[in-house]
Amino acid sequence: MEVFKKLRQYYWPYKNYFIFSMVFLLIVTGLTVVYPVILQQTIDKVIYKGQYDLIPTLTLGFLGIMVIKGIATYIQQYTGDLFGIKSVYRMRNALYEKLQFLPFSYYDNAKTGDLMSRLTADVETFRFFLSMGFSELFRFILMLSVAFGVMFFYSVPLTLATMVSLPFLLFVVYKFDRSVHPAFRGIRKSFGRLNTNVQENISGINTVKSLSREEFQNGKFNVSNTDYKDQMIFTSGIWAKYFPLMEFLGNLCVVVMLSFGGYLVINGSLTPGELVAFYSLVGFVLWPIMSLGFTINMFSQSKASGERLLEVLEVKEEIQEKEDAYAPERLLGEVEFKNVSLRYAGDDNEALQDINFKAEPGKIIGLLGATGSGKTSITQLITRFYEAEKGEVLIDGRNVNEYSLKSLRSNIGFVMQESFLFSSTIKANIAYGRPEASMEDIMEAAKRADAHNFIMDLPEGYDTVLGERGLGLSGGQKQRISIARAICQDPSILILDDATSAVDMETEFKIQGALREVMNGRTTFIIAHRISSLKHADEILVLDNGRIVERGKHEQLLQNGGPYERVYKIQFQDQQAILQGQRG
Repeated sequence: MEVFKKLRQYYWPYKNYFIFSMVFLLIVTGLTVVYPVILQQTIDKVIYKGQYDLIPTLTLGFLGIMVIKGIATYIQQYTGDLFGIKSVYRMRNALYEKLQFLPFSYYDNAKTGDLMSRLTADVETFRFFLSMGFSELFRFILMLSVAFGVMFFYSVPLTLATMVSLPFLLFVVYKFDRSVHPAFRGIRKSFGRLNTNVQENISGINTVKSLSREEFQNGKFNVSNTDYKDQMIFTSGIWAKYFPLMEFLGNLCVVVMLSFGGYLVINGSLTPGELVAFYSLVGFVLWPIMSLGFTINMFSQSKASGERLLEVLEVKEEIQEKEDAYAPERLLGEVEFKNVSLRYAGDDNEALQDINFKAEPGKIIGLLGATGSGKTSITQLITRFYEAEKGEVLIDGRNVNEYSLKSLRSNIGFVMQESFLFSSTIKANIAYGRPEASMEDIMEAAKRADAHNFIMDLPEGYDTVLGERGLGLSGGQKQRISIARAICQDPSILILDDATSAVDMETEFKIQGALREVMNGRTTFIIAHRISSLKHADEILVLDNGRIVERGKHEQLLQNGGPYERVYKIQFQDQQAILQGQRG
């Protein structure tokens, strides 16, 4: 029950619904046990003793009990469902909120499909147990207590004889629980992997088709699907193994009861009506025990799902915000790195080593280097996507750890290398970081990003609804909308992570011209592979294996004879070759 204790904060606020449901379950159970008593009275007094005047009373009593039981059952089930539904509504919100604030490092290894499975299938499984499982356990205890009480009232010897095989039945149920829980946990994990496989395939369908890898993806899916099938078959085998044994032991109780009960009727220790009532009561005892397997099934599935939910809810939020965090409306934009080093979790090598530089407000800093040299890592420390292992990252003279995350990040415009657009209107995508932006602000940002013209050519203009991940736009168009989104945010610090990599050189020239105006008064970091994007920077940092190996302006670096000059010559030679090919 440890899982349910840890998740208590999500369902305990709605305990009144649960208590209300249990009260009416008590009424339903009590009325259910009255049925055998009415049956006993009918047989012994009406049939055997001929007291036919009791028929109207017994009939009306039986009908009244049925009506009251029906109303009580409705209220019990409805309030039980409310308990489960409201609890998982709160839990699902908490899970989604948790996912919003987990650090980048968590998503480095997380699988989208598996997370979706936890937020949907696992939450729903837990809800099912809250709505039905708890009530079934309570019903089990109530039914056994009340039924055994009436059975002992009728005949103590017959009750004891009937209970002979019950310990064996309970032992089998216990063994079933120990076997089925790991099996259901395996099913939940396998389902998560299956979901991940489907999600990745759909997201990357263009790559799959362009490389004719449909058969490979089918084979990959078949492996996951086969694993899920095998897990289901294994679990079904457990059910098939234990349920016939439970049914046999349950029927053994009935055989003992009928044999010994018949003997008691013959010698006059028990009336025929009491034996029939006793038979009904045995059914009320055996059915809860037999259905205990179903309840354990629900419990095992919900426990496995609850464990998977806790794996997300209990993840430590590495990026912590101080209680008295500094929250300025506007930053000046001074950025300084002092002896900063960074190592990603699970990586033996340092991503950054002893980084030192200072960017004055309004200055443009260019970052150049091979893939994996640490360019993006520098910008992700500025936004506190990751924490520095050593040294300090300062903004306006304060350590970034002293700022509130919302205040810090709302002052930083970040255009990532891989543009992401939401399934919404273009207008909403551009204004995403600044929802209160006016239409004039949105259009101005689009013009500066050289996106206005192609947006106006679309059927609905700025009200055009984009497909998932910006489907329907070219890579360059998506990137320009991302740039417009950063401009519309009106940040103090602007970070362009290879932001023009998906556009042609002519479009890049137009965007760079527009961005120069936007960069005025903003501290800007430009990550680029094309030196043409960095030539105008106030300082260029050349990185290699997490270290700054060169720094200076474009003209200075060309005279150093270092890595920057070599990259420049290679790119210049490539451009010359292209021009010569066009002339030829």
